[in-house]
Amino acid sequence: MRTLRSLTRWLALLATALAVSGCGYNEFQRLDEQTRAAWSEVLNQYQRRADLVPNLVATVKGEANFEQETLTRVIDARAKATSVQVTPETLNDPQAFQRFQQAQGELSSALSRLLVVSERYPDLKANQGFRDLRVQLEGTENRITVARNRYIQAVQQYNVLARSFPTNLTAMAFNYEPKPSFTVQNEAEISAPPRVDFGTGGASAPAR
Repeated sequence: MRTLRSLTRWLALLATALAVSGCGYNEFQRLDEQTRAAWSEVLNQYQRRADLVPNLVATVKGEANFEQETLTRVIDARAKATSVQVTPETLNDPQAFQRFQQAQGELSSALSRLLVVSERYPDLKANQGFRDLRVQLEGTENRITVARNRYIQAVQQYNVLARSFPTNLTAMAFNYEPKPSFTVQNEAEISAPPRVDFGTGGASAPAR
């Protein structure tokens, strides 16, 4: 009798395991870990960029009469970007994720402006230290782009699973909410059709 109860219990456990596996639970586990790993790489590259900024600012400060407004904007944007608290819960909080993305976007914009302005200063362009930092910064921006793309792809796979039937039932049962992802900052602007001005007194026509 005891043997029969034991066998029944094992069969019930086996049936439960098969049911959980078949409803996508294990896939949620795998994609959740994949998303977290991709997110860690994003943070790693953003931190690498933030670490470069103080040396970049110190080098630019050595250039007499450098545009102070641009320099101040970089300093303020870095301070804001590094002040955003990032926790594992950020991945499940669209508003916190948006704040993080906005702060990093402002730093990207400020650094881009600084590099453009630096073209006006021949001595700064010829400074080997500045040139080295610029190469490192550009390399880091490329790494950020790669890391963001990997995160976007990981989240896409996860969200498809979370929103598809019948795995969406598993998502509801185990609280696997869709995760936020990166978007472009100027989505509305780049979504508008481009306009070409032929110099006809302000009249313009959409490009074909």
